[in-house]
Amino acid sequence: MKPPTRPSGRSIRTPQGYTAFVPDPLPPKLVWTPVLTRALSDADRLIGQLAGEGGQLPNPHVLIRPFVRREAVLSSRIEGTRATLGELLAAEAGAPVERSPDDLREVANYVKALEQGVKRLKTLPLSLRLLRELHSTLMAGVRGQHATPGEFRRSQNWIGPPGCTLANASYVPPPVEEMTECLGAWERFLHDRTLPPLAQAAFLHYQFEAIHPFLDGNGRIGRLLITLFLVEREILPSPLLYLSAFFEAARRDYYEGLRAVTEEGHWEGWLQYFLNGVARQSEDALGRAAKINQLLGAWRKAAADTSSKVPLRLVDALATNPYLTLTGAARQLKVAFTTVQRAAERLEKLGIVKEVSGQQRNRVYCATALLSILEAPAQLSPVS
Repeated sequence: MKPPTRPSGRSIRTPQGYTAFVPDPLPPKLVWTPVLTRALSDADRLIGQLAGEGGQLPNPHVLIRPFVRREAVLSSRIEGTRATLGELLAAEAGAPVERSPDDLREVANYVKALEQGVKRLKTLPLSLRLLRELHSTLMAGVRGQHATPGEFRRSQNWIGPPGCTLANASYVPPPVEEMTECLGAWERFLHDRTLPPLAQAAFLHYQFEAIHPFLDGNGRIGRLLITLFLVEREILPSPLLYLSAFFEAARRDYYEGLRAVTEEGHWEGWLQYFLNGVARQSEDALGRAAKINQLLGAWRKAAADTSSKVPLRLVDALATNPYLTLTGAARQLKVAFTTVQRAAERLEKLGIVKEVSGQQRNRVYCATALLSILEAPAQLSPVS
C-alpha cells in the first residue's frame, strides 16, 4: 500500500514572515494493516512478558537503579551529551572522573527527573503540570538553564543545524498561541482510554515533539513521557523498559519516522518503528536482567563462603552500582573502613571486582563483568 502523502497538520504563515507547523489533534486516522496488527501483538506479548518476569525477579528494585542510569545516559546522548554509563556510575560511587561536570550533571538531572516522575505518579496523574515539574528538575543548573526551567515557552523556537534561523530552520513548531491550544488537545488525548496503550504512547511522543513546548529539553522530556505513561497505565509494574537505547541505536530511522509523519502523515511507518522498539527493548531488558541475576547469584554464592557477611553485602551493593570506593562503601554499609577493605580484597581474589584506579590510596574497584552487561549495545533485531 502506498503511504499517505498528506501532512499531519497545517503550515501557517506568521505575521513575522516565517512558516510554522501546527499538528492536527490526536488521534490520527489509521489503517490497521496486518503488518501493524502483528507489530502491536508482538510488542504487547513481549512487554507483557517483561512485566510478568520483571515482577518476579529476585530483586527488581535493585535492577531498576542501573537501568534508569542507562536510560539517562542514552537519552542525553541523543542530545549530544557524551558522558558514558561507566563515568556516571563511577562518579556516583565517589570515584574521580575526567568527563565534563556539565555532561555528568545533565545525565544526573535526567535520573532525578525520571525517579521523581515515578514517585509523583502516586499522587499526581501524568499531565502537563507533571511534565513542567520534571522539566524544572531536568534543566536545573545545566546548559540550557536559561531556557525557563519548568515553564512552557513564551517565544518561538525552531530546529535545525547550528547557526540556522527561523527562515531556514528544518522545522518550526507552532507559535505560542497555537502551541497552547495544541497542548490542551494533547492533554485531553493523554487521558483517553479507548486506544491500545502502546499505540497511544507512540502518538503522544510524536505529538509532543511536534509541539516542542519548551525552549530546550523537549527530546528528553518526550522520552521520559513514554516510560511514565507505561508505568501509569500499569503496562509495567516498574520502569524497566526504555526506548532511548533503541532511538539512539537507530537514530536516523527515529528522526526520519518523525519527519515522515509531519510531512506525509505516515503514521503507519512511525507506529511500526515504535512498536518494533518496544518489542526489541523488552527482549533486551529481559536478557540483560537474566544475565545480571545469573551473575549476581554466582557472586553471592562465592561471597557467602566466608566467615564475614560483609563481602556478601558488598555484592548486593554492586548490584546497584558496579563501582565502589572503600570510603563510600564503608559509609553505605555502616562498617569500618578496614572491614570494607578486607571484603573488597576478598572479592578481588574471587574475580568479582578489580582495582581500576591503580593507586594505593583512594582505591576504586569495579565489577567489570556487570558493567559490560549494562553497557552492551541495544538489541535491534528479534531474538531467535
